[in-house]
Amino acid sequence: MRKFSAIIAAIVAFAFAACGSASAKTEQGAAKQTNDTTMTEPSFNPADTSSVKVEVNTTLGSFTILLYGDTPRHRDNFVKHVKEGYYDGTLFHRVINQFMIQAGDPDSKNAAPGQRLGAGGPDYTLEAEIIFPKHFHKRGALAAARQGDQVNPQKRSSGSQFYVVTGRKMIPTQIDALASQLKNQQLQSTFNGLAAEHMADIRKMQAEGDSAGLKKLQEELIAQTEATVAAHPIEITDEMKEAYSTVGGAPHLDGAYTVFGEVLEGMDVIDKIEKAETDGSDRPKEDIRILSMKLL
Repeated sequence: MRKFSAIIAAIVAFAFAACGSASAKTEQGAAKQTNDTTMTEPSFNPADTSSVKVEVNTTLGSFTILLYGDTPRHRDNFVKHVKEGYYDGTLFHRVINQFMIQAGDPDSKNAAPGQRLGAGGPDYTLEAEIIFPKHFHKRGALAAARQGDQVNPQKRSSGSQFYVVTGRKMIPTQIDALASQLKNQQLQSTFNGLAAEHMADIRKMQAEGDSAGLKKLQEELIAQTEATVAAHPIEITDEMKEAYSTVGGAPHLDGAYTVFGEVLEGMDVIDKIEKAETDGSDRPKEDIRILSMKLL
């Protein structure tokens, strides 16, 4: 049972969290969006598998992104925002050196200096389109921000907020450890989803002080988690090894967030944004703004 110690701890933690505040924080270090609500997402065309190019003009220069055709929900949602000028005037409100730059909060358009940002967006979230390991968090990857697993076990994406990965390179020993790290994340994520499905039972047993029932459910969830992960193991591809060792990225987010595009041109601009001086909330002290976007 040693290899499942982390899962067991997570089950206990989740059970305690179930009767705590609903406003749980997202995990530290992950790209986050803090206040989306799950409502009807916009329509999309799953039959259309074409990719789309978008030019992003900022106060520090321009870069071009490719929206993948095999993540049509996120592609069409982003295109809709581009056509409507939704992103025009918004800030890169969260910037972390050697990790990522984040934007897409409409509340940032007229934000006062020092104002905390990251809770804005449309009144819907997007169903996850996680295609891993085909799409992963290499340098230049475009992905959707979201709330953390504890309050969002389905990994639904923000309706507007996105981030571009900068990350860092990995040495051979780190690459070797990546498979184990990703498997642990898969175990945790699988458990979170199963536990969420049994939330009503967990709360009822907690209220009744039914420790035997909680223990039995814990054992059942561990068994289900083990079977699910064994049937769908994560594999580290040669492409991932090559990318993470030569250009870098943020592999700790792999399989947990929807990667729906990548930067084609202008990574030098991304690097300028990444190096901006920030405050305690990771917001650049001098505003870096998206001036406009256009389809190419």
